[in-house]
Amino acid sequence: MSSLFEPYTLRSLTIPNRIWMAPMCQYSAEESGPDAGVPGDWHFAHLAARAVGGTGLILTEATAVSPEGRISPADLGIWNDAQVAGFRRITRFLAEQGTVSGIQLAHAGRKASTDRPWKGGGPVGPEANGWEPLAPSPVPFADGHLLPAELTVEQIEEIVGQFAAAARRAREAGFEVVEAHGAHGYLIGEFLSPHSNRRTDAYGGSFENRARFALQVVDAVRAEWPDELPVLFRISATDWLDEGGWTVDDTVRLADELLAHGVDLLDVSSGGNASGVRIPVTPGYQVPFAARVRAETRLPVAAVGLITRPEQAEKILSNGEADAVLLGRELLRDPSWARRAAGELGGTVHTPPQYDRAV
Repeated sequence: MSSLFEPYTLRSLTIPNRIWMAPMCQYSAEESGPDAGVPGDWHFAHLAARAVGGTGLILTEATAVSPEGRISPADLGIWNDAQVAGFRRITRFLAEQGTVSGIQLAHAGRKASTDRPWKGGGPVGPEANGWEPLAPSPVPFADGHLLPAELTVEQIEEIVGQFAAAARRAREAGFEVVEAHGAHGYLIGEFLSPHSNRRTDAYGGSFENRARFALQVVDAVRAEWPDELPVLFRISATDWLDEGGWTVDDTVRLADELLAHGVDLLDVSSGGNASGVRIPVTPGYQVPFAARVRAETRLPVAAVGLITRPEQAEKILSNGEADAVLLGRELLRDPSWARRAAGELGGTVHTPPQYDRAV
């Protein structure tokens, strides 16, 4: 059997195949009022289509643990019961298709309060439902971005509690996988990297101090999440800086710590914390980072980054570079990528009976 179509078990949860959908923000929720952050018809149709297409695990977009944790005012959230109800509709349908539902819990940190990308993606103020961003240090992401407020220790502890509450709500919403978003220059990643973390207290300076917030979040999420279900962590393996940033060596070191704190799989991406860097974007360009973590630690990994062809994905798994692949833009282009890959490689995925005539 093709490796792509072998089931994969984390704790007591078995995912039907190794074709997983990466979190991708849709910027399509209500921005204010009682329905702010609630998944609606667009989110249902978007995620349901990929489940019908045979994807084994679907991770929702970055879902904020608090209103100020959103990237944009139009992001999804999981800080209230109305959002739980909206997600429950989605997770129920995905389960009916044999797809495992996962949620990515996030806080945008200094990259918060920005507009939709198709409206320029620039910072927005209170007149456009924006707010003051929060960060480890008062260092803006880039020129023209808002100056974030430096978090106090009390505020850090409050945010850790928000991640815990979000994990509890996520389970109530029917999710079976939870992922902490530590990548792409958002709050957890901002604490990890010396490029964005200039603190001199217990949350800054040494590797141990910069990793403290990430591990506290993981502990808080793990404490609220059922023992039999997995916790994932998304990491940017490198800031792509020549010096003064987060490195692949740091990622390998953190992977061992995450494993000890109850993380079951590392979702390995890169970049997003430093503006203006040059990233050599080529097919599979981030796979070597995942492969190194897998080779040097005991933590399973998923690879991501311009994985577009079935034979490419199959090779990543058969070569032992990753335990699963995460597809992003390719699943936007082709919601039934998993079914097409099954046809090309001789595998099988769940097909709704309504679609049997097309098999």
